[in-house]
Amino acid sequence: MTSGTSGPSAMLLSTKDTNTEFFLQGVTVCLDAMRKAFPATDSLQRTTKFFYSPTFRQSEASIPIGPNSSTPASSRHMLNLYTTPLLSVICQVLSEKDTLYLHLLFSLKDPSVGTLESNFASTVFYAFSALQDRWQELVEDIEQGKVSSALALEPELRSRLEALMKPDPERAAQLRAHFQGGFSGIAKRLWPHLHLVLAVDSGSNQIYGEMLRENYCQGVPFYSPFYAATEGLIGVNLWPHEPNRRYMLCPRSMFCEFLPESSLEEEAPHTQLMDQVKEGQNYELVVTNAAGLFRYRIGDIVKVVGFHNQCPIIEFQYRRGQMLSVRGEKVSEALFLDALKKAVCLWPGAQLVDYCCAESGIMGKTSRGSDPHYQVFIELKGVRNLTEEQRYKLDSCLQQDSAVYKSFRIKGSIGPMRVQLVAEGAFRELRKRMMDFSNTSPNTFKMHRVLRRKEYTDFLLGKTIS
Repeated sequence: MTSGTSGPSAMLLSTKDTNTEFFLQGVTVCLDAMRKAFPATDSLQRTTKFFYSPTFRQSEASIPIGPNSSTPASSRHMLNLYTTPLLSVICQVLSEKDTLYLHLLFSLKDPSVGTLESNFASTVFYAFSALQDRWQELVEDIEQGKVSSALALEPELRSRLEALMKPDPERAAQLRAHFQGGFSGIAKRLWPHLHLVLAVDSGSNQIYGEMLRENYCQGVPFYSPFYAATEGLIGVNLWPHEPNRRYMLCPRSMFCEFLPESSLEEEAPHTQLMDQVKEGQNYELVVTNAAGLFRYRIGDIVKVVGFHNQCPIIEFQYRRGQMLSVRGEKVSEALFLDALKKAVCLWPGAQLVDYCCAESGIMGKTSRGSDPHYQVFIELKGVRNLTEEQRYKLDSCLQQDSAVYKSFRIKGSIGPMRVQLVAEGAFRELRKRMMDFSNTSPNTFKMHRVLRRKEYTDFLLGKTIS
């Protein structure tokens, strides 16, 4: 099942061929690039992998249906790579909250952790948020050599885990001092030999990567290895040190075709092949994979920024389904986020935590104003209120960046943006609701930047503080 970020989840066939190609053309290639760019990762240090057990159901013919994310414990040979013990058992039986607690507990016990890893930067960010909330409980467990009684563990599993816990007051004292010193740059203080955060931080995960680098993970390099989807591997990042995440399209994992951005509204647009695309142009990807998925429009718009030998190098731009358009103006996620970041810089003391938008048409009576407009929900650190003048800065920044939006605003056919400040933790709760609704795994979840369901906008309206 696809994650359903910009539409209903689609059900696709997963075969051994697609998984093999992902490993051979993706994992092995990126491990080599990582080793060359970050030689210190070629060591015997353990990795903390933030991974959660996906939920599966079965078809009438007993075929398992669920997200495309195999457990890192699927091979017993890999278990010693990770700080979390009994990984295959834990991922199968525990909730996300309890699994995360154990990931944090056993990583904190090990001061020599070398890598923090997850599919997406958002998962790492939420892990640090949970650490900030529960560090005292975690330190107490390490000090006393136990596992919190708040975790819903079967007696046998608890016994096996606590057998691995020995009282360590010295490490507990170190951790307590680090946490009491604040959370800015905490990762390097907890794990002085931490060499890398390995997670995708492009696209909708960009803001989480930026927040981690600015706060919890100061001074730690990031590597965003793959450009991939449920349909399979699409590209690999051969340039780990580049701040702009670029991916070389893999010519054998999928057959890619390209729809020029200018032709997307045509009834039967003509595709181009890899040798026909032009540097500097935007295209929608059309993929054919080894599992029998033919000429499938995945909805991603990418920009060709160069070539590696003859393979296009692309940067992800936006998803078509995550476009704001109340009058046909088509404001992409990337365009809106750039304007939002400019506006936040104009709000003294404010730090962006998360955001999403909705078109006023889906909100019904809860939307004020007769003209179509954008409803924006923002979670911030450092401020509890925004003046009307500050809220208008966002509208003004978007007008500066989008001539089309500006023209509709001047004509009055699009009304002023409504900006709502929501309470701390609102997006964490929204994330859980979205996953419950779609049965999406935490490993594959991506925050919806444009909400298409009224119940989600109603939920955030209920969390509005300003």
